[in-house]
Parts: sequence; structure tokens; C-alpha cells
Amino acid sequence: MTALEILAFALALVPVTIGIPGLLLLARAQGTPPEGTRVSILIPARDEEANIAACLEAAAASRCVEVEILVMDDGSTDRTAGIVREYAARDPRIRLLSCPPLPPGWTGKVHACQRLADAASGTHLLFLDADVRLEPDAAAAMAAHAQKHGVALVSGVPRQIIGSPGEALTVPMINLLMLCYLPGAGRAFTRHPGFAAATGQLLLAEAGAYRAAGGHEAVRQRLHDGIALARRMRACGFRTEIVDGSALASCRMYTGFAQSWRGFLKNAHEGMATPVGLPVWTLLLAGGHILPWLLLPAPLAFAALCCSVCMRVGVTLRMGEPAWTILLHPATVAVALAIQWASLLRRLCGRPAQWRGRAYAAGGGP
Repeated sequence: MTALEILAFALALVPVTIGIPGLLLLARAQGTPPEGTRVSILIPARDEEANIAACLEAAAASRCVEVEILVMDDGSTDRTAGIVREYAARDPRIRLLSCPPLPPGWTGKVHACQRLADAASGTHLLFLDADVRLEPDAAAAMAAHAQKHGVALVSGVPRQIIGSPGEALTVPMINLLMLCYLPGAGRAFTRHPGFAAATGQLLLAEAGAYRAAGGHEAVRQRLHDGIALARRMRACGFRTEIVDGSALASCRMYTGFAQSWRGFLKNAHEGMATPVGLPVWTLLLAGGHILPWLLLPAPLAFAALCCSVCMRVGVTLRMGEPAWTILLHPATVAVALAIQWASLLRRLCGRPAQWRGRAYAAGGGP
């Protein structure tokens, strides 16, 4: 038994220790909110002609709660606005808004979300990415969960549609990191802002609490708006919670490896890719998920490998991701670390993060 084998086994126990409670604690939002509840479904859209129609159709199918659906066209150069107008002509609940020019110090999506919130009339604000497809009961269930449990912000990772090996090498890390490396998996009892979690893909906030915390304006320089908003609301004394998003919505984030790389590279700009944090994350992830493979056939390495694979299986099945993606697990971890290191190197070289035709400096603003 070598020191490397002991290290690999110890690091493989970390996701087991955190992940098993995380999987057990992850709640399912369900129920119907009280009469008088109104959910504003808010969709920022920039060049989303491939997604916006299906997104609107799913949102318009919401039931068991009153909804309005607002789409903010954020300088699209394609048919996004025209498609929304067609739907708005048939459904009075749908409105198209035009985003004003991006002010200095704001990131694009965050600015669009704030303008949407300003125009919304609901008791609850459900922010939705254009590539997300809501289930019919999702808006009602999230509002009901928020009211029943006294939670100001409810978020969940939609069931991820993965259609290519390139997506399988990137997308599954979202749920693995949240469930296996965040103590409490973002549940409300972990009140500290550092333990908050949320995704901007699917995020519902109680309108009064959202505005009291400063809304998206309080995190206007951030690219990773979900986590930043959850931390802000906790810092202001409000409770936030992650629920099982796989039953609430589905989403195909990217198509292929190149698009996935660019998307996650942008997110890493504000994630673990810091000079202090990334070496620690590299030790945790590479040591617990890649090193055991390199030390086979040592018995302790095999035990570490079992821990790693079993947790990946548990997360994949619980969150409804394709089972075949498990076969790529060590490569998925390696690609995730490569993205983080690439992001850090870009930042150290002074190269801005880029997304949707906009470039953002390290502080967040364009």
C-alpha cells in the first residue's frame, strides 16, 4: 500500500461522504400554491430563434397557477423577436419586450433579467433560459414549495438532454459538483451564503424578497447569475433552496463539444478557476476520480474506483441523465479540469470571457 493509493482512496471518499446525504436530501417540489399566486415567467433571449418557440409552448402549457410570460429580446439579429410576436398575437399572456442598451458594468443576461423583473407583475418571478422546457406543473410546484417552506428562492438543474459525446464530456459535471462537493446540496438549512447553490437556467424568486435583496442589479457584474443571486439573498437574510429540477424541466444546453467548451469556459470565469482554488479542486477531482484508474490493480485503488463510479452512477440515475455517459466519467472529470485551467490562464493573460458576441473582463463588465 503506497501513499498515492491512500490519497486516492481518501479523496474518493469525499464525494461519498457529501454525495449520499446530498442525494437523500434533494427535495422534489410539488403541490399547488394558494389562490392569488401569480408566476411571471421571465425569458431573456439573444439570438434564440432555434429555441424560443419550444420554450414558449412549454411555458404556455403551465397549469394550476396563473402565469404571465415575458420575453426580453436582447439585441437579437435573427428571428427571435418575430417568433415571439407571432406567439404573443395568439396568447395575451405572452409579451415581447425590447432590452435597452447594455449599461457599463453590467453583463448581458443579468441586465435583461433585471429589466424583465422590472416589468413583471407576479408574486413570484421564474427566470428561465430559452433552451429550457418547463413541465406543465413546474411553475405551480416551485411556487408552492417556496410558500410552504418559507423559501425566497427555489432553483433546480433541469434534466439535461445530452445528444453527443462532446456534451457527455462536459454537462454531467454540473450535478456531480453540486451533489457531491457542496455540503447540504444547497438545501435551505445550510444558511451560509457560501453553501448557496442555484442555476440561472431555472430559478424562481419571491418578488418581494428579490427586490429587497437588490435583484439582479446587486449582482450586475456577474456572469454566473444563479449562484451570485442565491448568495446575495442569503446574505440579506432570505432562505434559498435547490430542489430536484429533473422533474420540473428539461434542457439541452449545448450541441457538441466545441459549443460546450465555450459555454463552460465562460462559466469558469467566475467558478473554481482561481489561483488559490483551482489547485485544490484539481487535487480533489483528479485525485478522487482519475488517480484510482492510474493505480490499478492495487486493491485500495480499486476500492477508490468503486467509490468514484458508484457516486457517478447514483447522481446520473437520480438526475435522469443518460446512463451511457457514465462510461466517460474519468474523461469528463479531466475535461472539466482542462476547462478550468484554460479559463484561469486566459484570465492571467488578460483575455476576457466571451459569450453571445460580448466580451467581459475579469470583473464581469463588458
